[in-house]
Amino acid sequence: MIDKSSEKIEKMFDKIAPNYDKINNLISFYTHYRIKKYAIKALKIKPCSKVLDLCSGSGDMGIIVKQLEKSANVVGVDFSSEMIKIAKNKTKDINFIQANAQDLPFKDNCFDYVICAFGIRNIENQTKAINEIYRVLKPEGLFLHLDFAKSPVGFIWDWIIYFFIQNFFENKDSYKYLINSKNEFFSPRELVLEFEKAGFHTKTVKSLLFNIISFQITQRHHILNKNIQL
Repeated sequence: MIDKSSEKIEKMFDKIAPNYDKINNLISFYTHYRIKKYAIKALKIKPCSKVLDLCSGSGDMGIIVKQLEKSANVVGVDFSSEMIKIAKNKTKDINFIQANAQDLPFKDNCFDYVICAFGIRNIENQTKAINEIYRVLKPEGLFLHLDFAKSPVGFIWDWIIYFFIQNFFENKDSYKYLINSKNEFFSPRELVLEFEKAGFHTKTVKSLLFNIISFQITQRHHILNKNIQL
């Protein structure tokens, strides 16, 4: 099992933050931004909605939300201070906060949407983070999760990442972690079951790039699930 203690993951992302966007462009062949935009469009975000960009990284997801719906009130949360600095330099239209996804500094029922891209698999207690997402969503609020999927051709993506790691990247261990963490993560089907355990209702499951990437849209029930452990 990979060590995903908050301290270790925070240090790792602080270390890779300066080159994070450039490397994402390289290993995705500049497709990651279009994929994120496609997934966010599927939410059909309503005007003046309040949106939480969880594990916001360098801010791409929140920035796309603002492009698609300028009136949205977007808050970005990440526990890497260096990622927060980069995100703040990219946009002044989003309020970025350093916080832990396992213990969010928000009241119950305060967001219309929560979005999270390539983030939950980096969290030590993923169940707790999912429960927190459920808690901060308003009744009938929507949760969009985007990440790698379990694909028969996933080894091709691993090979591409390994190629770039060996030839172009510093911090090689951090990007080897990327491969290992995605391979240990839930499949889309398993993820949906985890979300439903927390009280979500599945709306959409979509696979992209020959099932290498998947996103799921789930909806919070109108009553807070009293069985979740907060």
